[in-house]
Amino acid sequence: MIKVAIVDDHRMVLDGLKQILSHEPDIEVVGEACNAEEGVGCILRQDIDIAILDISLPDKSGLDILDIVKTQKPKLRVLILSAFPEEQYAVRALKSGASGYLTKNSAPQELVDAIRRINSGGKYITAALAEKLTDILISDDKMPHERLSNREFEIMLMIAAGKTTGEIAEILFISPSTVGTYRSRIMEKMAMKTNADLTRYVVENRLNG
Repeated sequence: MIKVAIVDDHRMVLDGLKQILSHEPDIEVVGEACNAEEGVGCILRQDIDIAILDISLPDKSGLDILDIVKTQKPKLRVLILSAFPEEQYAVRALKSGASGYLTKNSAPQELVDAIRRINSGGKYITAALAEKLTDILISDDKMPHERLSNREFEIMLMIAAGKTTGEIAEILFISPSTVGTYRSRIMEKMAMKTNADLTRYVVENRLNG
């Protein structure tokens, strides 16, 4: 039996995932949580095979949870489930130790297939993501945004979406001055000077979905 824990802050999504998996005789949902703090506790307390993490949570991101649980359970298999397109976070998730990445508009059978493949020790990615990973491997040069940390990348997307420093601080539970520090690092790493430059880059590289 494949034991699964799910962390997602949307009750309807959480219940929908449980409903899908309840029809599979070899998969059992043994834990659930609606935020990062509860999720970390649930994953570390339970004897599970796979954790399914929403990348966007109210208190931390799924990538933050991934980093935390991997330090204590390095062999735990993690599937990232996200509303964001693969272009935004999939490569980062895999580099951080995830075993797979699925968008929330994937077919239910794809979720089941991903769980089974990951449980058998494999990775689960779509054909489009496999092509992107191949391009990265054969490329000598990194794209500017690939030099950013996960948090810097997250903040860059928010800036490009037009969110103010105050709004970003509130969403991420950090101070406005910390947001300003991150923005300065982003501008330096990206060799840019204005928010308009960042927005143009995000749109041209289709990082905003």
